[in-house]
Amino acid sequence: MKKEDKSVIIEQLTATVKEYPNFYLTNIEALNAEKTSKLRRECFKEEVKLVVVKNTLLKKALANVEGDFSALDIALKGNTAIMFSQTANVPARLIKEFTKSAKGKDKENAKPQLKAAYVQESFYVGAEYLDALVNIKSKEELLGDLIALLQSPAKNVISALQSSGQTILGVLKTLEER
Repeated sequence: MKKEDKSVIIEQLTATVKEYPNFYLTNIEALNAEKTSKLRRECFKEEVKLVVVKNTLLKKALANVEGDFSALDIALKGNTAIMFSQTANVPARLIKEFTKSAKGKDKENAKPQLKAAYVQESFYVGAEYLDALVNIKSKEELLGDLIALLQSPAKNVISALQSSGQTILGVLKTLEER
């Protein structure tokens, strides 16, 4: 590959890393064409951008981005595919769903396999973090939970006032009938 071509790829990767707040490094080695196409379709449906990269070019692109990404160097060995996403847990759910069909010993070697992730300004290196990443809530989900918690006391007060009004009315009617 020519040096000019490499610099163009590095610039594109740098721009993509800056555009997406979350990305997952995965291993999709040994996936046949059918499964690879299926994975790409699922990624497209979930608005996840899947890109296969050379590790050295990715290292150079990460060096151009503000921040220290050296924690990911351990994972940059072998074949690497990056899953870029605006939502933190979508790629983790995709990986988990895609590998769900594997059984027994194959479960450990099922592809795509999580190598590392940069999610919500934190690093997760290793496949053992997949379950934790699946359970991470998005910003929208957290805001929804917060609003529900804030509304809960107000709903309780309104409910109590309405029910006590009914109770007093029932007591008055009972007394009136006597």
